[in-house]
Amino acid sequence: MTKQKTTIVLSLLAMYLIWGSTYLGIRLAIASIPPLLMTSMRLLLAGSLLFLFLVIRRQSLPSWRQWRNALIVGGLMLGGGLGGTTFAEQWVESGLAAVLVATVPLWATLMVGVSEKWPSRQEWVGIAVGLVGVVLLNAEDNLRANPLGAVLMLAAPISWAFGSMLSRRLDIAKGSMGFASEMLMGSAVLLVLALVRGERLTAVPTTQSIVAWLYLAIFGSLIAFSAYMYLLQTVNITLATSYAYVNPVVAVLLGVLVAGETISGLGMVAIAIILSAVVIITFAQRRPSAKTKEREREERRPLPEPLQGEQ
Repeated sequence: MTKQKTTIVLSLLAMYLIWGSTYLGIRLAIASIPPLLMTSMRLLLAGSLLFLFLVIRRQSLPSWRQWRNALIVGGLMLGGGLGGTTFAEQWVESGLAAVLVATVPLWATLMVGVSEKWPSRQEWVGIAVGLVGVVLLNAEDNLRANPLGAVLMLAAPISWAFGSMLSRRLDIAKGSMGFASEMLMGSAVLLVLALVRGERLTAVPTTQSIVAWLYLAIFGSLIAFSAYMYLLQTVNITLATSYAYVNPVVAVLLGVLVAGETISGLGMVAIAIILSAVVIITFAQRRPSAKTKEREREERRPLPEPLQGEQ
């Protein structure tokens, strides 16, 4: 196996296992640290380390406009998306949270349809299948018993998807500097929300919570994201984004084996339906349309020889 193939395999394993395990990590961290405060400090640590590393490497700093846009995108994706998920895990089991977060491609496809281009027939099938799975999953006792958690777990992926869509339109610093600025701004948004809610440390956090927090900051926000960025630049987009339907499986297994979580037969069916929908949408977005294929054929045709006298 070549060095590049080995790096690709290790990056995939890091993305699958680390991101899949962060949902259990969140549950352990918030056992003795308030959820919004914990997420804010997690992003602050990870964002500061990445920002300092990039400054040392003399990366260009974001402009004021880019900081403002990072505040918008970071507030939606990390504040609403990650913060909402973390807050909901006070009541929702980590495996179910991971499955509901996996619906991000469904909401993103719908939002792109409203603002740019309506989904294809195959994407509509994926959306319909996914919504059926979401409805079935919300019939789970764990979600029905905690309506606030259920609402937050539906709103969090929508907020993440909306922020993702805006990130394609707004002027944000390029590469890792953009993500560092989003983490720092998302941390600020979550800190404000934590203070408004009156969150504070009333006692020294347990060793388990501190270890989980460090794991989320270093491994979840830095290492796994770096692996994801490497894969985006090295392999096809379908393989790079395959975490969307691998992470929930890892999260459910860890929740059952490590945290003693349970899930009903109906819940397993709902999980299978949602993951199937994500696969359908993912591959539908990778398949070029007939017009795109024709345009590519036109671009590949050789140009006619220039007429006499043309330069």
